[in-house]
Amino acid sequence: MMVTRFAPSPTGYLHLGHAFAAWQAARAGTRFLLRIEDLDQGRAREEFIAGIFEDLAWLGLSWEEPVMRQSRRMDAYRDALTALTPFTYPCFCTRKEIAEEIARAVEAPHGPDGPLYPGTCRHLSAEERAARIAQGDAFALRLDVAKAAATVGPLSFMEHGRVQAVDPLLFGDVVLARKDMPASYHLAVVVDDAFQGVTLVTRGEDLLPAAHVQRLLQALLGYPEPAYAHHRLILDKDGRKFSKRDKSVTLRDLRAAGITPSGVEALF
Repeated sequence: MMVTRFAPSPTGYLHLGHAFAAWQAARAGTRFLLRIEDLDQGRAREEFIAGIFEDLAWLGLSWEEPVMRQSRRMDAYRDALTALTPFTYPCFCTRKEIAEEIARAVEAPHGPDGPLYPGTCRHLSAEERAARIAQGDAFALRLDVAKAAATVGPLSFMEHGRVQAVDPLLFGDVVLARKDMPASYHLAVVVDDAFQGVTLVTRGEDLLPAAHVQRLLQALLGYPEPAYAHHRLILDKDGRKFSKRDKSVTLRDLRAAGITPSGVEALF
């Protein structure tokens, strides 16, 4: 049996986009797992977690217990980072320094999230890295994607049943961990999907590019490869996706306005 998961971040109440993802995942004829992605402890709130449970139950969805919470999985993420040590390096650049380096570049390569990290700290010697760590300089851990890609070779993933080639350089040398965030989104979901035996990842099409870097991490860690199904987004009248700022389309507000679960489902 296939295993699919719904993994919201508890930094706001569920809106229509979340409902669409949950609705599709739960009706895919698979085991349905709910996971709370609460790594951002500065923004995650218990009232939002309770609201997720309440909204999904109101929609008629049920899930297996216990519900996984990423904030309780730090040891697993540290183990994965240790396994990835041959492919990571410390990056001491601040956001300001990165922006200045990109501004100086004649033609800075871009990815889905904007200009890519220029690789400044990738070229530091082992002695320079050790010295800066010893003097207490703050750093993030970045993935050397070129080295990683050369190690694993060509990769692909299944998207709606079709083979899609992986572009490992799409996001550049992504951050896998930093002091204020022990694991990035990319690392945490890869580790958790493997641990939970997830075979189908259902999420919005805005996260389709993320499958490229996540497939690379799966190969490096020796994890099974899940299939993907990225669904269309629910957009506003101007063609923009709804965000947490769009309070009028949260399930809580729709319920308060008298919308029924069948009425929400009809929107899909």
